[in-house]
Amino acid sequence: MGTRFSTFVIQWVNFITLLISLGVLGFGTFLATRHGDCEKFFTTPVLVIGAFIFVISLIGFIGALKDIALLLWIYLLIMFLLLAALAGFTIFAFKIWYSFVITSNGAGHSVSGQGFKDYKLEDYSGWLQERLNNRKNWKHLKSCLVKTKNCNNLIKEYPTLKEYEHAELTPVESGCCRPPSECGYHAKNASYYDLSFQPLSSNKDCRLYKNIPTVKCFNCDSCKAGV
Repeated sequence: MGTRFSTFVIQWVNFITLLISLGVLGFGTFLATRHGDCEKFFTTPVLVIGAFIFVISLIGFIGALKDIALLLWIYLLIMFLLLAALAGFTIFAFKIWYSFVITSNGAGHSVSGQGFKDYKLEDYSGWLQERLNNRKNWKHLKSCLVKTKNCNNLIKEYPTLKEYEHAELTPVESGCCRPPSECGYHAKNASYYDLSFQPLSSNKDCRLYKNIPTVKCFNCDSCKAGV
């Protein structure tokens, strides 16, 4: 009775995950038909995850349905390896988080008289800087950031300059939607800065910032740090 019940549970759990995997594969196929860099960035990972879930679920489902011991052992072995990999990833992620958030200035630098903070890429480890400075990686990430239209929505959220100056912006909004404070540019509103004079800082981000919605500071190191 116990064995039959176990195989019954495995059978239906894997039937459900089979259906989920088909949905994931369908979504990955949909992304593959899109032409944007943001969609392309996620297409391969989504398809790989969908295919992986599909294969595991199929092995478990057939093994339980036909009571094939070999397939069930393979299924259990894969699940064990998956859990071990998940545990290893969790430990790795915690170390990365501890390194970036606890032992660095990744929480941002307070700006006098402002509610938001400045973010600097050099505050993070060389490992993270190297990956964010990779042109291919950043091209995809930047495309996704532009599509979110977070910067365009700031003027709606903070219609007056006073509201904007005291706003608690997210790291992405602060790093990608505005120039670093050291540049000395004066904000006219939440989406426009006066760029008619030379910046007060030699920081390259000061010259990279533009008021154009699709440009803003998306190429800035401050944006990479905010992400």
